[in-house]
Amino acid sequence: MSPSWAGQLSAEQVAAAAMVAEARARGLALTGPDGLLKLFTRSVLETALNEEMTEHLGHKKNQAEPDRESSNVRNGARSKTVISDAAGEVEIDVPRDRESTFEPQIVKKRQRRLTDVDEIVLSLYAKGGDDRGDLCAFRRDLRCFGE
Repeated sequence: MSPSWAGQLSAEQVAAAAMVAEARARGLALTGPDGLLKLFTRSVLETALNEEMTEHLGHKKNQAEPDRESSNVRNGARSKTVISDAAGEVEIDVPRDRESTFEPQIVKKRQRRLTDVDEIVLSLYAKGGDDRGDLCAFRRDLRCFGE
């Protein structure tokens, strides 16, 4: 049964409140080194970066066509620490390509501070996003904040 105040909240707010309640029931902190917000932020950013790499290379991981024109493929990942407003320091893995031509847009090279990402991450998960389902909208939102 929903709390009495649930009728006053948007669907996203109700979903976020349910996620927070579930996290607390499992003993997860909302913030901090292993907090829910940090885990969501890392998951969404890494998924977005991997999707950007797929777009850049023109094929999914381990699915390159043998007769393609380019020999450029994924070449592991490098660790990077970014700082978000609410989650603090978040360590993410940024994919690399063999020819070093990948220019990520979600988290640009040499960028450390992320602004307004926390609201987008919470919104994406509150809507029931599965990391990929709302990724295009997520990426558009991030680009708007960077302009």
